[in-house]
Amino acid sequence: MEIEQAPTVKPYEKPEGERRGLVLVNTGNGKGKSTAAFGLALRAHGRGKSVKIFQFMKVPTARFGEHRMFEQLGMPIQGLGDGFSWKSQDQEHSAQLAREGWERARAAILSGEHFMVVLDEITYPLIYGWLPLEPVLQTLRERPRDVHVVLTGRRCPPEIIEIADTVTEMTLIKHAFQAGVPAQRGIED
Repeated sequence: MEIEQAPTVKPYEKPEGERRGLVLVNTGNGKGKSTAAFGLALRAHGRGKSVKIFQFMKVPTARFGEHRMFEQLGMPIQGLGDGFSWKSQDQEHSAQLAREGWERARAAILSGEHFMVVLDEITYPLIYGWLPLEPVLQTLRERPRDVHVVLTGRRCPPEIIEIADTVTEMTLIKHAFQAGVPAQRGIED
């Protein structure tokens, strides 16, 4: 490890632009896409802001750690799907759930009632062709000025990246799963 001198002067100037709602994307193949989005949701909730979370691949009855915590905090989180695509008994049904879920998410974004709307794992229904891209792009462009939208998932379409304000790509360097360690409660769920 190389030691470096801690900065003694602020390394940037404060932007002078106007505050507005942002489109934020967490993509890539590394861990942390949803976790980072949930961190933003918690930060906003902690400031008294209204947050709504939609999970496109999780079932409505999911009870992962985040669901239990958000329930305790009074933050709405809604599963819109029927689980991992490889477990689906009917891919067309999965696609229909994604389209119906999108209409709920779209309404939440356009209502302007929420400071932040999280679209967790939305890239999967997009890249599987279950959900058309254009209505998502149109909603992101036409959302009320102060609404922040956070999108997560691998292989985010470049059209979304183009209109996003902030894009973070999670890069896998090493994962315990590769060494044969199974998913663990409290880490993966």
